[in-house]
Amino acid sequence: MNDMYTTAINTQKATVQWMDVLADNLTNLYTPGFRESKVTFKTFLSGAVIDNAVKNFGQGKSTPGTSNENLFFEGTGFFVLRNPEGKVSYTRLGEFTFDGEGVYRATDGSTVQGYILNDKGEIMSGTKSINADLFQETALKGGAMSIPTTNIKLWIDPNNGKFLGKYDEYEIKNDGTIYGKADGGNRSVPLYKIATANFHNPEGLYEIKDGRFVETEESGKPVVGRGEIRSGLLEQANTDFKNNAADYQMAKTQMELVNALIKTNKDLLQSAMEMATQ
Repeated sequence: MNDMYTTAINTQKATVQWMDVLADNLTNLYTPGFRESKVTFKTFLSGAVIDNAVKNFGQGKSTPGTSNENLFFEGTGFFVLRNPEGKVSYTRLGEFTFDGEGVYRATDGSTVQGYILNDKGEIMSGTKSINADLFQETALKGGAMSIPTTNIKLWIDPNNGKFLGKYDEYEIKNDGTIYGKADGGNRSVPLYKIATANFHNPEGLYEIKDGRFVETEESGKPVVGRGEIRSGLLEQANTDFKNNAADYQMAKTQMELVNALIKTNKDLLQSAMEMATQ
């Protein structure tokens, strides 16, 4: 009877944890950039326990953003951010805007990372340039991201109100290239390429806060992300409502059965104690 009681208690604890994860997934169904968690179990003689809760990094659908500065990454990987202390983190949420000085930032002030380009659209690493085709080939092969990134700065000249003092507007292309445009749009110059990173084991990333991750030994070092970037859009949560709702109903049923088993064991124990005192 004690073994049955222990099994029921352990299973009850695991079920509560499972329900908490599912509730969090469903609560954040409409939170842009949210990554749902999936739970797996281990079963022992003493009952079921949570094995692990891992993030699902599958693609979410797009939704209109609040401006063309917002970004949607359709592919595998993350945007790269750097906080004021210089620490790098990774996110799927492209809720970015240019501040009053023309620096591209996330909502918490972290700067969006990119690569400086020359007039040919080649990435500059110090004084050396890297051909765009070579960079793309490296990305397709899952190569290492060893090129240092930089803050994206489209400084606004207070004298004429232009980006970098000479561009009337900017445009973000699907390959992540930011172009400065002048002469009524007739002149277009590549300025930056938005950095994206991926990991061979993204499930090994550590979530430091909602939707923001850092690398670990389990995730491995970052490699080049693969996909397209679309401006003016954000990524919706990738929560599967139907599956999470069905799992939550299963968890509720499991909880009811476990609670009934615990009550039965308590009643039997009480009866046994009463018989022993007679």
